[in-house]
Formats: sequence, structure tokens, C-alpha cells
Amino acid sequence: MTKADIVDKIASATGLTKVETEAVVDGFLTTVIDALKEGNNIEIRGFGSFKVKKRKGRVARNPRTGEQVMVSEHFVPVFKVSKELKHTVDANLKNTQPK
Repeated sequence: MTKADIVDKIASATGLTKVETEAVVDGFLTTVIDALKEGNNIEIRGFGSFKVKKRKGRVARNPRTGEQVMVSEHFVPVFKVSKELKHTVDANLKNTQPK
């Protein structure tokens, strides 16, 4: 599912235009990105949480040359799914899978 698909689905469910819906979706994504860039965590109950984790520096290997490369310490965004969402997805897919 792409961002355009999400916009279409929300627009048809809410009665908003696609342009208005796209502005809302873009605003949401920008807000999440800005919060993570500032080091803040975001928790959406029933959906999950976005956090920034610090990865230690390490020695890695270039797969083409086999040469060792130093990867410096860096920060990565992570998403943790809520228990409710995990359970809902699991239960729904178990019910729709052929036996």
C-alpha cells in the first residue's frame, strides 16, 4: 500500500477531498519525522511507538572487497508495534488463511 492508496482510502471514508487528505497525511508524517529528529518518542495507543535508538560504532566488512570498514556511532528510528495491533493482525490473518 502506498501513500496515495492511504490518501484515497481516508478521503473516501471521511468525505474530505484528496488534496485535503494528502495535506493531513503529509502533516502527520512531517510531525513524526520532526519529533524523531529532535530525539522525542511518539506513542500512539493501540498502534505502536516510534523511538530513536543509538547504535554503537563497530567494525564492518565491505561485501565486495572484504575490506574492513569502521561504521561510526549513529542513531536510527525504530517502530514497536502495540500488543493490540499485533493481536488484531494475527487473529484476522489466521481467520482468512485457507486450511
